[in-house]
Amino acid sequence: MPLPFDPIAEAGNNWKRQQWGAVDAMAAATSITRAHQILVSRINAVLKPIGLNFSRFEALALLYLSRRGELPLGKVGERLQVHPASVTNTIDRLEADGMVERVPHPSDGRTTLARITAAGSELVDVASELLAEIEFGLAGMSGSDQRAATTALHSLRKKEGDF
Repeated sequence: MPLPFDPIAEAGNNWKRQQWGAVDAMAAATSITRAHQILVSRINAVLKPIGLNFSRFEALALLYLSRRGELPLGKVGERLQVHPASVTNTIDRLEADGMVERVPHPSDGRTTLARITAAGSELVDVASELLAEIEFGLAGMSGSDQRAATTALHSLRKKEGDF
């Protein structure tokens, strides 16, 4: 049930009253965090009927778009910027569902590759269509607002070493 007021604006007013400083930064950070929660919820709701969630989709899409349809597990974590345990969990679930298989690296016996299967490729195609229909959870937000959000967050991501 929606609140009768904007809780982030209310928090901003409280911060001002307390003279805590950085009110605009707090409001922006809180808005970004809440928007993330909303987007992941919308994305997961669309993907759930086909047995995926956002992290599983990201891993499948990464493998699908890679040159050979396979990557070392460490590279998957690096590209998705997640902890190795998260990669293991995600690949385990995808493997159990027949979407990915683990194969030995052809020249490095210490490395295991995650390889997308034909079923995984079909599923990522379906998922990408579903996500495009809801504009990755941003349906209702104009294209110019979407681009402005991307631009606004670019410098933060770059400073953090995202790229």
